[in-house]
Amino acid sequence: MTRRERIGSVTRSYYRNSAGGLLMFDMTNRVSFEHIKEWHREVCDHVHPYKVLFILVGNKSDKAEGRLVGREEAEALARELGMPYVEVSARTGQNVSNAFELLARCIYEGLRSGEVELQEGWDGVKSLAPRGPKAERLGPVRSAPKSKCCS
Repeated sequence: MTRRERIGSVTRSYYRNSAGGLLMFDMTNRVSFEHIKEWHREVCDHVHPYKVLFILVGNKSDKAEGRLVGREEAEALARELGMPYVEVSARTGQNVSNAFELLARCIYEGLRSGEVELQEGWDGVKSLAPRGPKAERLGPVRSAPKSKCCS
């Protein structure tokens, strides 16, 4: 087994039982953006028939002068793939918490709506989505369109 095959096998084991994920690209590296569809397809192929909810994340928002992928183009790809888009800076921490919170809310809403279903022995989510008045106070996820992944 080659090094690449071993890494691919380990990587697939991490997302096989996932409820959600961040598809991240470097806004100063066009090639990383061009691989998003491939990464999305790879995850969807390996989790089928289950569903994973995604957030598209553009990193390095602090480097406006070196930007090679525009916001409009990234938002268009996110719409095409059926996921929200957020820009972050890992260096400054700008919007990083928001990206994770948005993903958690999308998963929560997916569980509440039935778009994501828990399976016996599934490692991705350990508890059922809350129901009743407590769940209603959190409200719906407003910025996440209907996911198209793995339907």
